[in-house]
Amino acid sequence: MGFQETFKALSDKTRREILEKLKGGRMTAGDIASNFNMTAATVSHHLAVLRDSGLISDEKVGKNIYYELDLSVVDEILGWIAGLGGDRNEKQ
Repeated sequence: MGFQETFKALSDKTRREILEKLKGGRMTAGDIASNFNMTAATVSHHLAVLRDSGLISDEKVGKNIYYELDLSVVDEILGWIAGLGGDRNEKQ
């Protein structure tokens, strides 16, 4: 996954709200959709974008698909951002 896909996924308010919901633990698509006033297809689209960006993972259990946060991409981005600062003592 590239940062471009991750930042694109994070640029949408609904997807950020889905991530907030998933902070409480894994949820089915139906559980997620019940928090929004939109079609199941629209929620599925948002979930696919989040999954493809690496921000969430999914697991099929019986007839349900459970979604949960995958913070490895977030950790990678935070590490990259922290590296931008470099060693500030060298610049002084």
